[in-house]
Amino acid sequence: MTTESNRTTGVTETIATEAGDARVTWHRAKEPELVLAVGHGAGGGIEARDLQALAAVLPGHGVSVALVEQPWRVAGKKVAPAPKTLDVGWRGIWPAVARSGLPVISGGRSAGARVACRTATELGARAVLALGFPLHPPGKPEKSRAGELLGAGVPTLVVQGGNDPFGRPEEFPEGDYDLVPVPYGDHGLAVPKRAELTQEQALAVVTDAVLRWTGSLE
Repeated sequence: MTTESNRTTGVTETIATEAGDARVTWHRAKEPELVLAVGHGAGGGIEARDLQALAAVLPGHGVSVALVEQPWRVAGKKVAPAPKTLDVGWRGIWPAVARSGLPVISGGRSAGARVACRTATELGARAVLALGFPLHPPGKPEKSRAGELLGAGVPTLVVQGGNDPFGRPEEFPEGDYDLVPVPYGDHGLAVPKRAELTQEQALAVVTDAVLRWTGSLE
C-alpha cells in the first residue's frame, strides 16, 4: 500500500487487491464516530456529484468518508468487469477502511451499491448506503435485482432519483430498508432546469437524509 497527500482531496492510498490496484481517497472527520466507504458506478468515478457532496458534508458531522476507486477504473479501463470481480476489489480494500476499528458503512452508487449489498454481511459492515440502486436495466423491470438489496442483511438506506430509469422509487418492493426519493432526479441524481428544486437543493436532500440516517446508527 502506498499513500500520497493531495491538498484538494486529502490522503489517497493505493491498495493492492486480487483484482488489481484500487485507490482510496480519504475525507476525514476530526473526531470520527463512523466511516463511510463508498464506491462509484460502472459509468463513472468518484467525481460523481452525490459522492462529492457526501465527502464535503459528512466529515463535519463525525463521519469519515473513503471514496473508493475500483481497480478497473484505476487502470484506466472504460468498461467495468463482471460483478464478481467488482466484489473481489471491494473485499481487497476493506481492511484499509476498517483498520481504525470504527463501524464502517459499506456504500456505493449504482453498480457500487450492488457490490455493497452483496458483500455487507461477510465483511461485517455496520450498514449499507445505496445511491441510485439499479433495481433493473432500463426498460426491463422483469430483470429485477431486488434480491441483492433485500439480502444485504444490515440496516440499509436507498437514495433514489424520482425519475431514475433503473428504478423509480415507487417500483421498489417492500422490505426492511429505508428509501429516500430525490424529486426529479435521474440515475446520477441530476435534476432538470424545469424542476421545482435546484441541483444544490437536490444534493441537500441526499446529504440531509444520510446525516439523519447515520445519526440513528451511532
